[in-house]
Amino acid sequence: MSTDNTAVGERHHAHHFNNAEHEFNTSMFGVWCFLLTEILMFGGLFVGYFIFHNLYPDMFAEGASHLDWRYGATNTLVLLMSSFTMVLSIYYARKNNTKMISWCLFITLLCAIAFMGIKYIEYSHKIHEGLLPGELFSYAHAEAANLGLYFSFYFMMTGLHGSHVLVGMGLITWILIRARRGEFNEHYYTPVEGVGLFWHLVDLIWIYLFPLLYLVG
Repeated sequence: MSTDNTAVGERHHAHHFNNAEHEFNTSMFGVWCFLLTEILMFGGLFVGYFIFHNLYPDMFAEGASHLDWRYGATNTLVLLMSSFTMVLSIYYARKNNTKMISWCLFITLLCAIAFMGIKYIEYSHKIHEGLLPGELFSYAHAEAANLGLYFSFYFMMTGLHGSHVLVGMGLITWILIRARRGEFNEHYYTPVEGVGLFWHLVDLIWIYLFPLLYLVG
């Protein structure tokens, strides 16, 4: 065991749970229920996307042509890396290695910052060109009369996803601070596991958004 590991012991569970395992399982059940509501929310947008894509395939193809797939691909790799380091943080929590938990969470946070930085570049370009949703659309060279509809979906779906990335960054910062205090070990890592599940969902949603918006359109 590494010299920077924290001294660990059994953690006292809350009084309304039978034991620590009962507390962990109940917490994870609550997280999964929350994640199901997130899937339902994004699912509505995906259904709307498929309906309008079927109605206006040429318009969606034109909209996708204004996106740079290299930005989307880079962000996909960034989020995949962040999921890997999040998994490692849970692994090292189970190994009582406080230093490595902190490092893995820090790298995960850096990946999230990189993702948002790339989205800022993309958004700035779209705003400058007038490729905006609905009535805000002002791009002068559009071939499809309703091209603003595509960018309504683009900004709704990527914007909602981006807000979840920001929430995830806050949660990762929270558990990073706690990890540096040595609060997580083989007996207690519930917050790391819960935040990890949320972050994996954020990554999974982007894996669907990338091909739908950047490639399939």
